[in-house]
Amino acid sequence: MNVSGPQKTVLQLVSVVLLMGGLAWASVPFYDWFCRVTGFGGVTGVAETGAETILDETITVRFDASKERGMPWEFTPVAREMEVRIGETGLAFYEAYNPTDRPVAGQASYNVTPYTAGGFFEKIHCFCFEEQVLQPGERVQMPVTFFVDPEIVEDVDGQYVHTITLSYTFYEIDLPEDYASLGQNADREIN
Repeated sequence: MNVSGPQKTVLQLVSVVLLMGGLAWASVPFYDWFCRVTGFGGVTGVAETGAETILDETITVRFDASKERGMPWEFTPVAREMEVRIGETGLAFYEAYNPTDRPVAGQASYNVTPYTAGGFFEKIHCFCFEEQVLQPGERVQMPVTFFVDPEIVEDVDGQYVHTITLSYTFYEIDLPEDYASLGQNADREIN
């Protein structure tokens, strides 16, 4: 196939646009994968079960809670910090309360600081990225089950980490169409 000058230029431009579109589309999942593998940006690992080894060394885990501007809930950690043995499974709770007279849906994102600890902080169970709907006046406690990977003590940077902060930020989201069937019981525990 013989392509003339203007047709060649158009073909090259279309190719560049398609390549750039493909790279833009792949950038989000690639970045997410990169952060999960490396712990970059405080992204934690996810584990099915606790660590096989529990060390005699301890580490302090602090819990932080914030809300997006305009989010009407009250949101706070039940305990501000706990000391756990490295490798030991920890259980912490965050509490959310909807003081309004309307159902409010929310979703939480998280991070861990210092960022070097992100790859060693393993969550077994968490409420993050799950839609939560609180009815008017409803208060819930949301559990987070986690452990700190014993490999942190061997890591060049991780070995100097003695305190890890787990931070959650809740954002208001649109109510699901079937919200009436969600979150009916006050003082329930979300699993």
